[in-house]
Amino acid sequence: MSLSTVFRRASSTVATIAFRAARSPVSLPSGAVSAQRLIHGSQLRCGSAISFSRFSTESVVSKRTADEELVSVLESEIECAVNEEAPDENVLEYKPEGFPFEIIDTPGERTLLLQRKFENETIQVEVDSAPFEDEEEDEAAEANDDDEEESSGRIRLPMVVSVAKSDGVCLEFGVSAYADEIVIDSLSIKQPEGSDNELAYEGPDFEDLDENLQKAFHRFLEIRGIKPSFTNFLADYVANKDSREYLQWLKDLKSFVEK
Repeated sequence: MSLSTVFRRASSTVATIAFRAARSPVSLPSGAVSAQRLIHGSQLRCGSAISFSRFSTESVVSKRTADEELVSVLESEIECAVNEEAPDENVLEYKPEGFPFEIIDTPGERTLLLQRKFENETIQVEVDSAPFEDEEEDEAAEANDDDEEESSGRIRLPMVVSVAKSDGVCLEFGVSAYADEIVIDSLSIKQPEGSDNELAYEGPDFEDLDENLQKAFHRFLEIRGIKPSFTNFLADYVANKDSREYLQWLKDLKSFVEK
């Protein structure tokens, strides 16, 4: 599987997430809700002769009908999710040779956790399960109105990398992982919980560091397993995780409405 194929799939997942919000059949505009309430209120005022028992019966029927319609739409969305973006149960087979991390994937959680031991250090990586399209490249593409070719930004995987020593002190990196590059966005020293160093100086912005120091920190992370050659696998994995989480979310909604 090529880098471009994997990242197109991940990008498609991001677009799907945005599209779901736009096409969601279970949400109604606030104006529509207000209008419905106004209509029902008007009917109630005009029909003062209607008995309370009849009104209660009609309310029960209306609720049942609305719930049945919602369940029907959810079933349709579940079928669509299964047919169009079914999770790949064999995604771990694509794990690249030499991938050093244990993957901790907790159902229902947004982040994916990677862990490993490296000599006297414990390395932990939190990966956001929803890749993002690079905003700067999106803006550049929109500004270039004369370019007829559709341009797609690079897919960015936000990560938080913690490298901890045995005494609990750790370096924490904010990282943006691309298919061809690892970008360090931030760097800070974290003290163990309960320490008195909460207001300690956190250092300058990473981009303000000397260029040689920046390169040395990139090498520091690469030796510990944070390298571009693993990014495409992670992009594929988190896209797959998003599909699984979305499908389960729909099923949980349907189960609630049917109770």
